[in-house]
Amino acid sequence: MPNLGETMSKRPLATRRHVLAAGTAAAALMGFPALLGAQARTVKIGVLHPVTGGLSYSGIQGRHGAQIAIDEINAAGGLKGLGGAKIEPVLADAPSGPAGVAEVAKLNEAGVVAIQGPFASGIALPTTQEAARFGIPFLVDVGVVDQIVQRGLTNTFRFGPGFGKITGGALDNLAAINDAAGKPAKTVFLVHEDGAFGGGMAKLMATELPKRGFEVVGTEAHPTPHRDFTNIVLKIKSANPDLVIPSNYLNEFVLFARTLRQQRVNPKAVYAVLGGGASNIKFVKEHNADAQHIMDVNHWFDPRKPQSQAFQRAVEAKGVDLTYEVMLNHACMHVLAEAIDRAGSTDRAKVTAALAASTFDRHIMPYGPTKFVNGQNEGAQAVNTQIVGQRIEVIFPRAFASAQPVFPVPPKS
Repeated sequence: MPNLGETMSKRPLATRRHVLAAGTAAAALMGFPALLGAQARTVKIGVLHPVTGGLSYSGIQGRHGAQIAIDEINAAGGLKGLGGAKIEPVLADAPSGPAGVAEVAKLNEAGVVAIQGPFASGIALPTTQEAARFGIPFLVDVGVVDQIVQRGLTNTFRFGPGFGKITGGALDNLAAINDAAGKPAKTVFLVHEDGAFGGGMAKLMATELPKRGFEVVGTEAHPTPHRDFTNIVLKIKSANPDLVIPSNYLNEFVLFARTLRQQRVNPKAVYAVLGGGASNIKFVKEHNADAQHIMDVNHWFDPRKPQSQAFQRAVEAKGVDLTYEVMLNHACMHVLAEAIDRAGSTDRAKVTAALAASTFDRHIMPYGPTKFVNGQNEGAQAVNTQIVGQRIEVIFPRAFASAQPVFPVPPKS
């Protein structure tokens, strides 16, 4: 698989003339080798993630998920609508938004038919905009900020749910859990990373929590990366909230959870919404005492599906951690490949149209059929999980829950 750092160093960047190119013949003249026709031996797809920098773990996990799906598709005969053409991933690193924009331009020159990624909202916003300049269809895996699909970019599709839908469901489920336990929780403290993801999430929750009978008694933002949560945790200890709701990335989530335990802060629950560690088996294995009974509302697969079970075996065989980044990118690559297959063409406009008309549901997520409305997959939903022992259990929706919620949680020693 080509790496852009090696293959693109001598290639000029695209000019604005490329944006106006239309049709396969014109594209061939403009330097888009992947658009030359349906009989290409390989079809290039850009796989864009932050594989260096502070989000590298999640980015590498996302890349693993995409590659596992590509291996499955190629082993099953490739893209049958294109004569069995195999998918060739073109790997790109986007540790930040500006770096990602530059990578999109390189992916365009590499001739990719589409792009998948890039995990973080702060990277998705500028990279999807840049991809739109070249007419490249872009399937976003995570990127929960709803603005990603609210800018009228017809090339941009998001497979997972946005934070509006996630937060609404998370708070409805929280209210149901609290009601079932006799309403022991009344106050909440919010902790969030200060970027587009965490800031937007906290603002929405601060508005919605009081509607469900919860009082927000404190809010603290932190940068990414962040190395010391002592001051924030001491503020939480002083406020003594019933619930703590963090929204941040893996490294910060793990450090925050460890600091809560070190400072003997024991709320009735840590109820994360898109918590970077709470639905991550690496956190469970390496920091089990800190992780116990943390709840999360996040992306997760449906373990009942046969394809999910096969996927889990493939992940284990490769020694890869089972995380939502792997799950979502595996599912996204299958959705994207099916759209290219159905389009019967590597023409970007035709692939975009095929994505817009998708009804694909043979993936591992607990979703209904894929249906993009203004770029958002309306079939997507998050689930509630809770860490119990060495496992991440699904506790909502009830239709495929593997355990009952533990709430209020017992104090950590």
